Amino acid sequence: MQEDIIFCKGGGCTAKLGPGMLASVLEQLPKTKDPNLLVGFDSSDDASVYKLTENLAIVQTLDFFPPMVEDPYTFGQIAAANALSDIYAMGGVVKTALNIVCFPEKMDLNILGKILQGGNDKVLEAGGILSGGHSIVDTDVKYGLSVTGVIHPDKIYKNNSCREGDALILTKPLGVGIICTAERMKECSREAMELALRSMTTLNKYAAELLGEYEVHACTDVTGFGFLGHLNEMLGEELGAVIDSLQVPYIREAVHYADEFYITAAAQRNRNHVGDRVEFHKLPFAMEEILFDPQTSGGLLISIPQKEADALLGQIESLGLPCGIVGSVTGRNGTKIIVR
Repeated sequence: MQEDIIFCKGGGCTAKLGPGMLASVLEQLPKTKDPNLLVGFDSSDDASVYKLTENLAIVQTLDFFPPMVEDPYTFGQIAAANALSDIYAMGGVVKTALNIVCFPEKMDLNILGKILQGGNDKVLEAGGILSGGHSIVDTDVKYGLSVTGVIHPDKIYKNNSCREGDALILTKPLGVGIICTAERMKECSREAMELALRSMTTLNKYAAELLGEYEVHACTDVTGFGFLGHLNEMLGEELGAVIDSLQVPYIREAVHYADEFYITAAAQRNRNHVGDRVEFHKLPFAMEEILFDPQTSGGLLISIPQKEADALLGQIESLGLPCGIVGSVTGRNGTKIIVR
């Protein structure tokens, strides 16, 4: 690699446009009217779903971003796992993927080869096929996937169909944005970074496969808008939520790093966008930051009947990552989200 080209400047889902900026653009686009488009961008959902037959629909998504870690192979794995995640959040099965590549001409092509290998290995783990892609010359590295999956039209997990009384389950720990920031500043512990990498490279496939036994009302993956941003989208305008901060899974060292202000601009954009809809009850600053922190290849946030929550959580715990029943869905009464 050329010395004048920096591979990792800070990326992942921290590089995404803020939710407020994105919403202001999307709301100006005309809404497509097609009865076969079952899920489109108007609901801010994880992927689009288009019905082909009474029993078959395709799920389409794409995601790409700059590196958030120094190792190219690991970056490829994380970027692919993140892109594949939207298929699982909708309840779909991965079929094909296409590479999206931005790469500097002066950078060693062996680095690109390692990135693509990492991505390919995750697509294969997902049970899909990497079938091609597109590349352009750029000043910085960016990588991701366009992914196509399949789903039954009657078995879609939408992100905005919670029901009052539901339990909310989070399948991965929060804090990876803070951890990666501390790592770039050479202040992160090995243990914290190892847990962050394990979380980011773990496919949401394994948690999603457990959901078929349960009555899932809504599901999304927690990525660039942070836990509170994605929860806000799930609740819509009619519902609220009470979150128990003691049950929220997070990487423990993230509290210390947040107190040392190893935080991201993306988290502040998330705070600015959704902060007025959240009421914190005696919550430390660091925990607020963890809840706003943008996640790269984050976990699934699932809305499920209370009576089924413990059984599902027990199965998710067996996957080996910190997880928890983090709160419940309520009727809308004043402040939208209360965090205790």
